[in-house]
Amino acid sequence: MKFGTKAIHAGAHPDPSTGAIMTPIYQTSTYVQEAPGVNKGYGYARGKNPTREALQENIAAIENGKHCVCFSSGVAATDAVLKMLRPGDEVITGDDLYGGTYRLFTKIFEPYGIKFRFIDLTDASNINNHLNENTKLIWLETPTNPTMQIIDIVACAEIAKAKNITLVVDNTFASPYLQNPLDLGADIVMHSVTKYLGGHSDVVMGALITNDPAIHEKLYFILNSSGANPGPMDSFLVMRGIKTLHLRMERHCFNGRKIAEYLKTHPKIEKIYWPGFPEHPNHEIAKKQMRDFGGMISIVLKDKSIENTFRVASSFKVFSLAESLGGVESLINHPATMTHASIPKEEREKAGVVDSLLRLSVGVEDVEDLIADIEQALA
Repeated sequence: MKFGTKAIHAGAHPDPSTGAIMTPIYQTSTYVQEAPGVNKGYGYARGKNPTREALQENIAAIENGKHCVCFSSGVAATDAVLKMLRPGDEVITGDDLYGGTYRLFTKIFEPYGIKFRFIDLTDASNINNHLNENTKLIWLETPTNPTMQIIDIVACAEIAKAKNITLVVDNTFASPYLQNPLDLGADIVMHSVTKYLGGHSDVVMGALITNDPAIHEKLYFILNSSGANPGPMDSFLVMRGIKTLHLRMERHCFNGRKIAEYLKTHPKIEKIYWPGFPEHPNHEIAKKQMRDFGGMISIVLKDKSIENTFRVASSFKVFSLAESLGGVESLINHPATMTHASIPKEEREKAGVVDSLLRLSVGVEDVEDLIADIEQALA
């Protein structure tokens, strides 16, 4: 079954009592039992909800996975993966990472005795220099947030499998429409469902997808025990969003390419990060593991003063200055003070997240209006 068909139909079963084509919103906290321990498969909504189960079936299908567990946010999903570790375990991850992930790693889990190694993953062989008997997890983003580093999932998976290490890929920036890490050897795929999967900036949610039943069982146990489950209304909204994911991503990619080409030669732009350019580091790997290059672009302004950066960021009329990404509306973000503010300045700048860097989430508006808005803001 092709992607668009799965996006629309996977998990969507007509309601048996009414024939409703849309999955009902089962807005309930508990379920009536016929006798103690005798029920219809549902006991308490923290553990299971039919609307959420339909969504999980849908997300698993579009990621070519067998199992999906949804969480109340992307960070909650990341938190669940880390809860599979024990004190003394080590994690290898990238040096360009979403600020919320970095904060969770360093401020929450490091004090519990988990060690994190932040390294350059653009050359997967660098992993070998940091492996030891305590390495239990490799966590990577590709493309990374916000400098769009491309990491070779296949190469990382080969290293991980040889050492029996779990490989997790944050696939938020690409979405399942552009990239399927499970097919490339990953053990778990993480999504901030808030972004492209929801697509309309009205839901906060996360998801983990795997083909391994043992991993799925652990993650579901953590969800049920820790309680970071999403509600049925949010689940319904995401299912509705995913039905147009393939259509939206086509437009995100089209607009992203046009804007990247426009910005590439703009006199006020010093540097542009977009993996679709042949000169972008690891562009050939991006071509192999992605179907297109997406709608995420980062730029570095030539005028590096923070005053100029703030002025430009605040001058857009169609783009909105806001956190998040992946919605139908275009957003402009200043990572140093917004999404990546929790990362120390020295560490941010090592990864290229300088004060004059702006991140664009290109939406699905008419591209001519977006380019005109960029032009007036830069002027």
